[in-house]
Amino acid sequence: MLNDHLRLMSVFAESGEITGRKKLQKMIFIAKKMAFPFQEKFEFHFYGPYSEELTLRVEELCNFGFIEEKKEDKGGYCQYTYNISDAGREFIDSYQQEMPRLKECLTNMNGQNARFLELVSTILYFDQESKAEVTEKIQTLKSKQGYTCEEIDHAYAYIDELKKTAVL
Repeated sequence: MLNDHLRLMSVFAESGEITGRKKLQKMIFIAKKMAFPFQEKFEFHFYGPYSEELTLRVEELCNFGFIEEKKEDKGGYCQYTYNISDAGREFIDSYQQEMPRLKECLTNMNGQNARFLELVSTILYFDQESKAEVTEKIQTLKSKQGYTCEEIDHAYAYIDELKKTAVL
């Protein structure tokens, strides 16, 4: 088993159930920006940072039987829910995958909604730019989401909070 797969399995082991593909993508991206050792490459996409590598790894872990994916029709869209399987938990328990503070960080993020994590991950994607520049990009690139200045301020405060629990 590759280390990248083990790291991803530890996300499911530490987080419990994760509801939504978008939320999963944002959680991994944010954890990576908080210096946790995730190697997936992300590009900016319609819903913010997205990794095809991550999508493929999740699919592989489902095919191996280590992750359970449940698909539920929500009237117009499908909602995916992920959990580590018993086989996955048994497998990961046989390896030492140390990522201090990962559980606290993931639990915090998993308690947020996907829309907010999309905002946070977008801010982190453009973290080399000033807050004013990032705000302008969000209001342009994410105009359909209708993020307010208060939500953007809250997202910046949330990032500062996460940094206190992260590896940085």
